[in-house]
Amino acid sequence: MTDRATYPVQLVQPDGRRVLDREHAASVSDVGPEQLRQLYEDMVVARRIDTEATALQRQGQLGLWPPLLGQEAAQIGSAHALRPDDYVFCSYREAAVAYARGVDLATITRLWRGASHSCWDPADINMTNPAIVVGAQGLHATGYAYAAHLEGAEIAVLTYFGDGATSQGDIAEALGFAASWSAPVVFFCQNNQWAISEPVRVQSQTPLVRRAYGYGIPGVQVDGNDALGVLAVTREAVARARSGEGPSFVEAITYRMGPHTTADDPTRYRASAELELWQRRDPIERMRRLLEREDLWDNDFERRVRTRSDEVGAAVRTATIEMPDPDPMDLFDHVYTAPHPLVEEERRNYAAYLEGARS
Repeated sequence: MTDRATYPVQLVQPDGRRVLDREHAASVSDVGPEQLRQLYEDMVVARRIDTEATALQRQGQLGLWPPLLGQEAAQIGSAHALRPDDYVFCSYREAAVAYARGVDLATITRLWRGASHSCWDPADINMTNPAIVVGAQGLHATGYAYAAHLEGAEIAVLTYFGDGATSQGDIAEALGFAASWSAPVVFFCQNNQWAISEPVRVQSQTPLVRRAYGYGIPGVQVDGNDALGVLAVTREAVARARSGEGPSFVEAITYRMGPHTTADDPTRYRASAELELWQRRDPIERMRRLLEREDLWDNDFERRVRTRSDEVGAAVRTATIEMPDPDPMDLFDHVYTAPHPLVEEERRNYAAYLEGARS
């Protein structure tokens, strides 16, 4: 991987025209009409999941939701570069990645509804649950990748995090360990320009990918709203990991069009003109324009995508609203793998409290 921090890799422009890039276009030369259509469909469905969950939170059905609006290409493009046996360590915003990995839609909002300690079973899709502690997943991914390397598993491990997480010590430690021990991990930074209310220019005076260079880790910047470009550079990074060449760093330049979470009001800290600029770079519209330019768009395909989107949106809504409330005592289950005296004491105290409240 070469230093492309000064100008991001781009294979499709916002107007849908392809870019001549012999180095990276070769990595997606096998992506034909159906795969392009699938990328588009998955991005549309991912956005529907996101907008449905946001609406559910506004209606009081979820306690919180971290929107991914605007980041569909970064997530779907990178997820399509992975094999089923690869492993993903996510942050809290990768619902699109979970969808691409085949998550059970009935589980995608469980944590955010407060009905469970987690959403899905990680073993089902080789992907961890949302990580609320910013940057912690970088260390988890590095340790898992190193263990897989020791066992001889020819897999790649990919960890997602945002631009704000690069200011956390956990990410710095993960980069250092991964470099020292050649762990087969891909650090995938979704630089969405805002770490809650602080712009990325406050986070760093240099492109974030260059932080990896200080550890001897190769990296690349990519237009994160270009699904094909993201797919190409992620394929290259996971190929390095699988072949034993060590870690890589991908910085996907994208934009968080919505709030940091549904508890946030982005109008308090960013200008509407900035949002309008990025809306013109919408990743879904870009892929649609590519399909139209290459005669891959027709009414049947449009209906197919709309139908799938409606089905998924309805499934998420129904599963969320019909989700049973947990028993209050379930709060103490699965905190540790073995019984813990402090947890058992808290269990007894809480049971006594509930009994007193009922009497």
